[in-house]
Amino acid sequence: MSRRRRHPVRIFESNPYTKVQLIMSRPWTGIVPEEDIRRYEAAGFGRPTGYGARPALLIIDVQYRTVGTRPMPFWDAIEEFRTSCGEVGTNAVREIAPLLKLFRDNGHPVLYPHVAPKLSFDSGRLGDKVPAIMNVSAQGYEFVPTIAPTKGDILVPKKHPSAFFGTPLVSYLINLEIDTLIVTGCSTSGCVRATVVDGFAYNFKVVVPEECVFDRSNTVHAVSLFDMSYKYADVRPVADVISEVAGLPARRPHPG
Repeated sequence: MSRRRRHPVRIFESNPYTKVQLIMSRPWTGIVPEEDIRRYEAAGFGRPTGYGARPALLIIDVQYRTVGTRPMPFWDAIEEFRTSCGEVGTNAVREIAPLLKLFRDNGHPVLYPHVAPKLSFDSGRLGDKVPAIMNVSAQGYEFVPTIAPTKGDILVPKKHPSAFFGTPLVSYLINLEIDTLIVTGCSTSGCVRATVVDGFAYNFKVVVPEECVFDRSNTVHAVSLFDMSYKYADVRPVADVISEVAGLPARRPHPG
């Protein structure tokens, strides 16, 4: 009896985008095992969703409480704010700045989902899990000046990880006729990922510029980017995102 020949799975044949992802170095290269990536590829995950014509930029939780008042290594940064991520936050701010300028120059909306000051009745399970988040000083809630909101930007105070949970964010996006979310900020595994998943569930195209998000753990950051890239968003270098957005039709001038 002849044996049926087993053919290898052609992982990349119908998905050239993810072939490029594996050939070039990605944030998760060397962290997520190649075998795991092959499994996602074999199942057909990771196809790009691309960009629409009306993007909005979300800058999530880029406040002193996550970045600090000056560049510092992690272990020094948490002496100032226990919730700080250290120098990775400063690095991300530097990458967000030109993207923010492009959005403002071209009149695309900019929204700031941000942690609102916590009151005693806000504690709940979040306070149980991360007690330090309940004791941030008033200065910690201030925006980092180099990419702070200006006139015309939309502020979205929130109490929980997703920028959509318990906020009017989706109402703002509908009113602005937004079809694409460019998500930046902190933390990659927490508020960024929660917002990306919810944005995806609302059927927005979602793009994450990989240098513009940050987390206190490089491993968690990388694995979260991998997970979002293969299931919920297009995770791309910020230079690629800037190039794509620059090619979209401009909207009304930014009033700032």
